[in-house]
Amino acid sequence: MRVRLLLLVALLGASARAQNALPVAGPGVTGTVLRFAAFPSRNVLPRNVDVWLPPGYEADTTRAYPVLYLHDGQNQFDPSTSFAGADWGVDEALTSLLAVGAIEAPVVVAVWNTAYRRPEYMPQRAVPGADTVRYDIPGVGPVSGLRSDAYLRFLVDELKPFVDARFRTRRGPASTFVMGSSMGGLISAYALAEYPGVFGAAACVSTHWPAVDGAAARWLPGALPEPGAHRLYFDHGTETLDAGYAPFQASVDAALAARGWRPGVDVVSLAFPGADHSERSWRARVHLPLLFLLGERATAVPSGGPR
Repeated sequence: MRVRLLLLVALLGASARAQNALPVAGPGVTGTVLRFAAFPSRNVLPRNVDVWLPPGYEADTTRAYPVLYLHDGQNQFDPSTSFAGADWGVDEALTSLLAVGAIEAPVVVAVWNTAYRRPEYMPQRAVPGADTVRYDIPGVGPVSGLRSDAYLRFLVDELKPFVDARFRTRRGPASTFVMGSSMGGLISAYALAEYPGVFGAAACVSTHWPAVDGAAARWLPGALPEPGAHRLYFDHGTETLDAGYAPFQASVDAALAARGWRPGVDVVSLAFPGADHSERSWRARVHLPLLFLLGERATAVPSGGPR
């Protein structure tokens, strides 16, 4: 009994600390970014969560906003925390798009990754024998088993209720989106497949289809919801890791078309010759998935894309 009481006290204390956000400032940060440090979870390791608020959020207390969830959160807003010192510039891109009225203003929730990024981002149900998949985790060593189902439970059952309670959000799937790159593209598509009642659209940038022998490319098209109420954005470059993505993406595109997903409407798939697998490349085109998710559907991106 005493152990259970101590555990409850510890969890309540962690939850209280998670609600104390600190503003993030720096030469590479645009707008209001709040950091919830070491956000607690019963499903995954604690991690930082950054929340970007659109211009005017504090002034108009009656307005509710759509929400975009981003993976690899440390790479989104701040070059000082981003991999290789280059962030996606999501804050700058959103500010520019909002200035010309191209998109609807969102609240953006950027979820940092941890050392367990690969097992958390690899779609679990796509892999037979998922419990036996092994990864060498830096600072930890070899570990077995995929953890993406637990990661999605963290997003859906823990983080989203907190965000919806703390901020003025629109909570249905038509206003809840998810986006990531590389393995983050895989987990974004997996989120749409596993929780179609929560997420209405996913943007999958430079999706790392070859992971675990291409298991997700074979499994996801059949696991995604029926077309009509959901949307998908895919893209890839042609250099470095992206050089091997085109055949996988073509297979996924064909499988979705066979299920009735309409190119240019329900699903967009773009290729960028010369683009490599890096934050700098994703920064150069991040406005396109943002337009697809938050802009007018019919004019979000060129129909069919520059293939």
